[in-house]
Amino acid sequence: MRIIETIDEVRQALSTSKGTIGVVPTMGYLHPGHVSLIERARQACDCVVVTIFVNPLQFGPNEDYDRYPRDLKRDAQLAEQAGADFLFTPSVEEMYPRPNQVGLTVRGLSDKLCGASRPGHFDGVATVVTKLFHIIQPSHAYFGQKDAQQLAIIQCMVEDLNLPISIVPCPTLREADGLAMSSRNVYLSEEERKQAPILYQSLLDVTKALDQGAFSHASEVVNSIHEMFKQAPLGDIDYVEAFTYPDLQPIENLSDQPIIIALAVRFGKTRLIDNVIWSRKEESPCFEQ
Repeated sequence: MRIIETIDEVRQALSTSKGTIGVVPTMGYLHPGHVSLIERARQACDCVVVTIFVNPLQFGPNEDYDRYPRDLKRDAQLAEQAGADFLFTPSVEEMYPRPNQVGLTVRGLSDKLCGASRPGHFDGVATVVTKLFHIIQPSHAYFGQKDAQQLAIIQCMVEDLNLPISIVPCPTLREADGLAMSSRNVYLSEEERKQAPILYQSLLDVTKALDQGAFSHASEVVNSIHEMFKQAPLGDIDYVEAFTYPDLQPIENLSDQPIIIALAVRFGKTRLIDNVIWSRKEESPCFEQ
């Protein structure tokens, strides 16, 4: 595996690549969820590029940009073991040599869920992902289902801008107790870590109830999850929402249309997210129920 730090060098290196190029964009501090994306790309593509870039544009004031966990040596080992051909690790100065004069603005899809409490976040995500797509020019890009709103926005961006890239959604990987794998999990204290699995457990409980016909309204789903969080007093709910998926439209009366049930919860200074996508139909677009 070759580690590359500059745009010119990675473009030159990829200019001779033949066949399909798969990219796995990350902010580093890789965990098995990231590794599964790399392995998925390795199975399908002739060349695999992993990018590591902690993007300042997607962090708001008082967020964790400066303390976001970083360990490039460990990341390089994991990426190589998973089958990456190139690891692209640009600096902020390389990606943004001057303050951006032009960037992308996301409308509609970004004004709810994480976008509601992190204004400008998805503008930063869309801008940096577009830059990476233009630099790498992949045929396929791999993203995890855990960040379902991000996934929906990137899929929409690719369609709206006619980018010749196939976006490949991949299932959320979880710890043995169900907690979604995340680089931010390292922030959790011992007691916070014990309570954090309530995110996924609450989602499992409401989807089982939905399968049994216990709820007919989205508000009942949301209220049920709020009630369950009384078992985890350290968890401060940012949001619990149910929307249609992938267009993220409000819904009250549940039907056969797929819905996303998503939540964000703070444990101390650590903000965790999770979701499931549910449908009454036998063939659902979700990866996990």
